[in-house]
Amino acid sequence: MGGGGGGLTWAQLRDVRCAELEGAADGWGKASNRADAARDRIDKQLLAGLTASQEGEAARAAAGRLRALGRNFQYIYTECGLVRTALNSLAQELRGTQRRLWDALEEAAALKFTVGTDGSVSYPEAGENPVTEKKLRGGTASGHAYPLTAPSSEFTSPNPLAPKAQDIADRIARALSDAAETDARYTRTLRKLIAQDGLKVTDAMWTDVNADATAVRALATDYLDAAIPHDATPAKRLAWWQGLTEERREEYLAVHPDTIGNLDGIPAAVRDAANRDNLALLMGKLEGAAAEDDRSRTMLAGLRSIDGQLRAGGHPPMFLLGIGDEGNGRAIVSYGNPDTARNVSAYVPGLGTGLDETFAEDDLKRARDTLVGAAEYDSSTASIVWLGYDAPQLSVDDITGNTDVMFTDHAEAGAPAYGDFMSGIAATNHHENPHLTAVGHSYGSLTVGQAAQRDGGIPGVDDIVLVGSPGTGADSAADLGVGRDHVFVGAAENDPVTRAPAKGEAQGMGMGALGGASAGAVLGGPVGAVVGGAGGAAVAYFAQDAQTAESEIWFGTDPAHEDFGARRFRVDEGPRPIMEMGGVKAHSNYFNPGKDVTSADNIARIVVGDYRDVQMDERRRG
Repeated sequence: MGGGGGGLTWAQLRDVRCAELEGAADGWGKASNRADAARDRIDKQLLAGLTASQEGEAARAAAGRLRALGRNFQYIYTECGLVRTALNSLAQELRGTQRRLWDALEEAAALKFTVGTDGSVSYPEAGENPVTEKKLRGGTASGHAYPLTAPSSEFTSPNPLAPKAQDIADRIARALSDAAETDARYTRTLRKLIAQDGLKVTDAMWTDVNADATAVRALATDYLDAAIPHDATPAKRLAWWQGLTEERREEYLAVHPDTIGNLDGIPAAVRDAANRDNLALLMGKLEGAAAEDDRSRTMLAGLRSIDGQLRAGGHPPMFLLGIGDEGNGRAIVSYGNPDTARNVSAYVPGLGTGLDETFAEDDLKRARDTLVGAAEYDSSTASIVWLGYDAPQLSVDDITGNTDVMFTDHAEAGAPAYGDFMSGIAATNHHENPHLTAVGHSYGSLTVGQAAQRDGGIPGVDDIVLVGSPGTGADSAADLGVGRDHVFVGAAENDPVTRAPAKGEAQGMGMGALGGASAGAVLGGPVGAVVGGAGGAAVAYFAQDAQTAESEIWFGTDPAHEDFGARRFRVDEGPRPIMEMGGVKAHSNYFNPGKDVTSADNIARIVVGDYRDVQMDERRRG
């Protein structure tokens, strides 16, 4: 079109063929799709086959080259997709501006006005001079894109056609100005969408891709983002996605993988594809900040660990259902496809959890262990770890300064997000009546409990499993929306978190001691007020005898107590804190079949609805 400014004429704007821009966009789209297909073949066929059948140094070297090639194709897919959307968005904007110009020209023709090459509008004589009884002279109106900036005039032609001509001239000028601004804006962005010679994708290039994606998203706000049903229910979002053309879906995945990948109600396979692309963009973004920012460096390490596990493939297959760098980080990973599985569980981790290497290793393993155990009883199972909220990240000052800082606000904030996620799982699942289980560990059990106490409970959930729980904020299992018989509790006798004293008692016993705070930063629940680093842990452990007769613990009634009314399943008592040099390991063993096979097996059976063979334990009394 031209570079903008005074170089653009109305004739050029009138004759712009937006369909040709869309044709060019289609070409870029085909290139993007071919790159995506090549990457998919490398990851799911060549690489998977190689790693499954070959071992040794040569095989590892070949796998490394294939991963690099797959990354290159991913880069091409993303950049070509961005060009496609930029061109389509440009065509849409220009088509709207062009339509306004055409309307002005058609009105001028109907009034028999003449439009000059400079956009001015000449009108004929009309009306009548009351003195001479002659027609009033015609004239020419010069357009102004912004009429308020037009030079003032004390004389306005009495010719009744003058105001109409001025309006048309102003509309033509405004269309030209808007088109020139659009042209310049898209030109700046498109000129940045280039690749270096001899394509070999580096971390720095992904940092650049993240900037490119941000720029194109800003351009395409009206074209794509405005149509996303952000405030709709998951079921309506699913219907929206299913109603899109294949080309429009491809554009959303290329330009808005961050949004589509984290939108509850979008099918799992689509979310996985979007989030794997967004993962690369996030790593590129954090790579640019990691050198000087501890938070970025920590989160980048977690993302790289997740990326490595995803690329390694294997069984059970992994689905990345959510990823983000807001707050302490977001990551939702499923082992098995939650859309096709008959049984789906979603585990919420507790205090101190953030998007880092520990989460990528330990919390993902807990979800995988649950899947592997449940698959022994029903292969149609998927197991999810859900870090979709900011778990508390306690500091020493938090705990030593005020024991009331053992708050519920993080759980209350996370509860709606967890409920929406489970509603999305229920909406996209292919089975008429899937079996859904909400699992909360430590402070995560409070988050699950808060979600369950919202109006309508947790959508679609049949069972709730609480392990290592300091309370749910509820007085009774009946308050959690699934019925007492479908609330299951695992509480190791040597897990101090499940015996956290009531807040008033904790304050009286000095549970906010410095040693307790140090350990609390890495454990679930209000561990800082209960478990100490050395002697503090022993004090906290033996403080169980000081609990109230009413079974009150930190966040309401003890879920393992008979007053709560849940079904307590058997777990290993775990190593005693400190005295047997066990630390607080009993708090972390519930999912691990290598350390607590009874607990892990019971959780697996509950997840598949095999209640008869769950080994039950007596509830606490007194």
